[in-house]
Amino acid sequence: QLTPSSFLRIGQLSNVDLNEDIHELETEVPRQRPNEIPHNEKLLSLKYESLDYDNSENQLFLEEERRINHAAFRTVEIKRWVICAMIGILTGLVACFIDIVVENLAGLKYRVVKDNIDKFTAKGGLSFSLLLWATLNASVVMVGSLIVAFIEPVAAGSGIPQIKCYLNGVKIPHVVRLKTLVIKVCGVILSVVGGLAVGKEGPMIHSGSVIAAGISQGRSTSLKRDFKIFEYFRRDTEKRDFVSAGAAAGVSAAFGAPVGGVLFSLEEGASFWNQFLTWRIFFASMISTFTLNSVLSVYHGNAWDLSSPGLINFGRFDSEKMGYTIQEIPIFIFMGVVGGILGALFNALNYWLTMFRIRYIHRPCLQVVEAMLVAAVTATVGFVMIYCSRDCQPIQGSSVAYPLQLFCADGEYNSMATAFFNTPEKSVVNLFHDPPGSYNPMTLGMFTLMYFFLACWTYGLTVSAGVFIPSLLIGAAWGRLFGISLSYLTKGSIWADPGKYALMGAAAQLGGIVRMTLSLTVIMMEATGNVTYGFPIMLVLMTAKIVGDYFVEGLYDMHIQLQSVPFLHWEAPVTSHSLTAREVMSTPVTCLRRIERVGTVVDILSDTSSNHNGFPVVESNPNTTQAGWVSLGRGCSWGGPPRAACSGDPHTRCLLQVAGLRGLILRSQLIVLLKHKVFVERANLSLVQRRLKLKDFRDAYPRFPPIQSIHVSQDERECMIDLSEFMNPSPYTVPQEASLPRVFKLFRALGLRHLVVVDNRNEVVGMVTRKDLARYRLGKEGLEELSLAQT
Repeated sequence: QLTPSSFLRIGQLSNVDLNEDIHELETEVPRQRPNEIPHNEKLLSLKYESLDYDNSENQLFLEEERRINHAAFRTVEIKRWVICAMIGILTGLVACFIDIVVENLAGLKYRVVKDNIDKFTAKGGLSFSLLLWATLNASVVMVGSLIVAFIEPVAAGSGIPQIKCYLNGVKIPHVVRLKTLVIKVCGVILSVVGGLAVGKEGPMIHSGSVIAAGISQGRSTSLKRDFKIFEYFRRDTEKRDFVSAGAAAGVSAAFGAPVGGVLFSLEEGASFWNQFLTWRIFFASMISTFTLNSVLSVYHGNAWDLSSPGLINFGRFDSEKMGYTIQEIPIFIFMGVVGGILGALFNALNYWLTMFRIRYIHRPCLQVVEAMLVAAVTATVGFVMIYCSRDCQPIQGSSVAYPLQLFCADGEYNSMATAFFNTPEKSVVNLFHDPPGSYNPMTLGMFTLMYFFLACWTYGLTVSAGVFIPSLLIGAAWGRLFGISLSYLTKGSIWADPGKYALMGAAAQLGGIVRMTLSLTVIMMEATGNVTYGFPIMLVLMTAKIVGDYFVEGLYDMHIQLQSVPFLHWEAPVTSHSLTAREVMSTPVTCLRRIERVGTVVDILSDTSSNHNGFPVVESNPNTTQAGWVSLGRGCSWGGPPRAACSGDPHTRCLLQVAGLRGLILRSQLIVLLKHKVFVERANLSLVQRRLKLKDFRDAYPRFPPIQSIHVSQDERECMIDLSEFMNPSPYTVPQEASLPRVFKLFRALGLRHLVVVDNRNEVVGMVTRKDLARYRLGKEGLEELSLAQT
């Protein structure tokens, strides 16, 4: 159980920013790690920050926008297209690099193991071959897991949940760093070569996003290089748009599906969308798949034959041989139901496994050991299954890359080995296209069962890996089995082609696990190059989603929830109309005056107990003090030196004439003002300091220095600071009677970070932030309220 101290009184904190630099200072203190970390999914973590998707329209911003003429706007627009083209090219090149390296390293590994098995089959002692295979796998995966666990833990997994959060408006630390990209690419190569039940397609989406975030900023903070280009795009709004283009380019490079990439970005990622963005994203996706296609065609020696548009190519499905009839529609729907149930089982097992990992396997060394164990077990299971299988097929006319003879007669190969003794991508294509009779039903049944549990155990390990391909492989295996059973039942009817059912099974299984509908239908259609199957694939995916959602959430949403991320869904919970802004908001709010003492600002920013990021600016004029006492705005509390009258208690009176809300200023802006020492007293000196420009704020973005690193002398503390031209004079506000769904819709649609709640006199009464809205969720018993925790 969690101790009461690890919870915070709800509504006490509006937004918390564990600044990375402070965080690093804290972690230097040696702490005894507990054996068990108590974890409860009914928590909302306060360590995640929001991104500023709403532009602060202060005087500086408006002046700059007014100076920009039509020609300058066109230049900015051209730059956007150039960046999208660069994102496409680089994402395609990274995909080529991963593909070529994996092909060569995996080929080398399989040749070594195959020669070893062939040698020992003849003279006995196959246990040496098993040992060799398991050791090779474990050692390769060990390297892949070490770099992730010790250098950049955020590179673990497929990265899709993290990118989904980023596009939703949550700042996940280190998620779009160059270091993350390097570790991601190396990690995914090592985990695929290490024979784990993983794919290299999911991580491409994360890689594309990191490339996009890096290029659009025109500098690398990791390399400490600033190229002084694209400075206009140094803000969260622009960065987010490019990241969604990067995610789409990643999908496009992985599956050769540019339209699927755009729809993926729309369905899974972007919370905010516009028409121009769609066109630019499509452009980036097209460039990405074309780059990959060109480079791989040259690599394979046929420069003019553009035949590999994606990392995985399902091969062409010929409609004449493999059409479908109207009576097959109910069969496809039934396959969708099976996929939904199996997907829900996969997610439920993975949920309990992830909870166990969070509680007990939280030390990096343990995570590496677990990854090595899974790699060795995967090799052992594969070996034992191949060893025990007596399913032999003639080698003539088959396209097996590494045929293992083992105990089969001359001129035959072991059919189980084509599934296990290969990269998962090749196995999927084999299951789709091998002629009927290539696989024994027993082989397929055993393979499905084993691979299902291996893939479930593998997802969530501390390695870079995707879940797309394992899901497709599991589905293709049971789909083919289903097709074989049908042809037995229908006495070998021409329409019961096992390859067609393998495709439907793959779609059902993947849809049941990740619950994507629109984008997945288009991805599958583009990857097979066949529009005929569009309708059955759509039916299968819709059924799988409906059935799966009845039991448990999709895999990505589940992992987001387990990380306690304040993720905002498309709509507010259905039953939340009874709640109003007054009940949801955080209060009291720390307010600042338009002309404020520097000491007060420093004290507020240094206060770790209320690490706020946005401060309403209210008008206060001490010169017009009334003889009587007037009431302070009820929701405001003043920071700074204690004033007996201004304690923030709504019942106290205060010797200040308080007018209403005048604007909103962000922590990051205040830090830049203090750093440049923009004080009122200095403005009157003859040595006129240069006025701050927007460039000064952009140069500090995205890693603003912590307040501890800014030195303010005792004399400077007594100076005054004028916030007028830096604050946003028109922040979004809602009346305190507004219902939760209305507040939610405004907050999410505009991508806000702070929403000020005012009363009928325009006085600040509270503040709504992401955590206040994400706290309410629809549970099994109706509307639940999550607790806020520091972890």
